[in-house]
Amino acid sequence: MITLLIGENSFEIDQKIQQLKAEFDGTAEMIDGAELTVEQLPDIFMGMSLFSEKRLVIIRGVGVNKSIWDVFPAWLDRMNDDLHLVLVEPKPDKRTRTYKALQGVSSIHDYTLWTDRDERRAHQWVIEQASERGVGLSSSAARLLVERIGVDQWQLTNTLDKLSVYDEITEDIIRDSTEARPHESVFMLFETALRGDQVRVQEMIQVLSLSEDPYQLFGLLSGQAFQLTALAAAREGDDVAKDFGIHPFVLSKLRPYAAKRGVRGVSKVVIALAAADQAIKTSSLEPWLAIEQALLRIATNK
Repeated sequence: MITLLIGENSFEIDQKIQQLKAEFDGTAEMIDGAELTVEQLPDIFMGMSLFSEKRLVIIRGVGVNKSIWDVFPAWLDRMNDDLHLVLVEPKPDKRTRTYKALQGVSSIHDYTLWTDRDERRAHQWVIEQASERGVGLSSSAARLLVERIGVDQWQLTNTLDKLSVYDEITEDIIRDSTEARPHESVFMLFETALRGDQVRVQEMIQVLSLSEDPYQLFGLLSGQAFQLTALAAAREGDDVAKDFGIHPFVLSKLRPYAAKRGVRGVSKVVIALAAADQAIKTSSLEPWLAIEQALLRIATNK
């Protein structure tokens, strides 16, 4: 039996491997595919275990070992019936003869990396993970956690482990115990400007300038402005999320501001950021000052 685990979601691949190990009555053999030699192949495919009738052999990354990967098909028919071979290949070359041969004889599991479009899936997942730890986590708190941490399952798991000392993980606990990722910080900054809170904009700029890259932050601000523009310009019946590949939850947070400002008001937002972009690229104006001026201009709706 051959199981092929592909994809770049290392968390879910690791979870699958742990599951296979737990279900196996014995000790799994772990092999680094990059170090594998031709001399080891007979023992892997045809060898017997002295301690159990069955064998579980897990090989990671043999695809990078071209001399071994190319001869794999020749060994598939020689496999011992008592062998469960697990191959872990995050980015296999699907054009190769070996991959095509494995397709015909393997159980293939594809674990793709989560992106921002998986936020809703991540919300439900962290609630389930908290429940497994015996910790309460409301839907709103789960959403805040994902907004601040992102959809990386390793980071979410580590955060949940740290916060599992509480019986209930509240929004206040999340804010006090985690740092907002740059994307979330930028949205909060942009939203503050759209609300017209000039004092808070200046305070946030002062804090963010201590740790964030101004050019990256300005790029994220520009992305937020694009999404706001798409909403403001949309006609009835337009599917903005689908047409522009924007997560519906992100749009739901921006929609009230697009409706309030309208096309005319949103155009002022774009003009303010365009002026900042021009100033950053062509003048000696300090980037943070250009960003602050643009956001204050947005806050006053001028």
